[in-house]
Amino acid sequence: MHPNFNGVKQVGYVVKDLDKAMRHWVDLGIGPWFYRKNVTPVEFRYYGETLDKPVISGAIAQSGDIQIELLQQCNDAPSLYRDSLERSGEIAQHVAFWTVNEYDRWCRRLLELGYVEGHAGRMDSMRGRFAYFVHLDFPSAMIEISESLGGKAETFERFKQAALNWDGRDPLRMV
Repeated sequence: MHPNFNGVKQVGYVVKDLDKAMRHWVDLGIGPWFYRKNVTPVEFRYYGETLDKPVISGAIAQSGDIQIELLQQCNDAPSLYRDSLERSGEIAQHVAFWTVNEYDRWCRRLLELGYVEGHAGRMDSMRGRFAYFVHLDFPSAMIEISESLGGKAETFERFKQAALNWDGRDPLRMV
């Protein structure tokens, strides 16, 4: 395994208002944004427990080689999104590493390094898993491991290609 998990692919932000956040990034020339509103994971656990699931609105855009993700939690279910927003406000909350076939091994490696799985799940039954890890000695270094299966990698590639020659038109696109 490469020691850096094949490089950071995404920076994720927690936000209070998804529409406002997308418009902010559009003003900076980042887009187009692909978004979904009020989505609930089909599987979710928070610090190992299965509790109420968060309802999330999210958006993705590409900036060079880095994907930017905006996440707004729309209910009060326990999650790291809610925790981060309550503790620190709107912030860059995590960096994500993507894998097709190293998910379990990368998650084990983070646990070996002293990280704790804060929340994890799957957005739909066909897509890959995701897990967010926190370290008590360095809580601002939140890491997501994302399994790029079930069309996730292909979808992210489409978003990346859309950004390459984006002319500023149609900046917000519901998927």
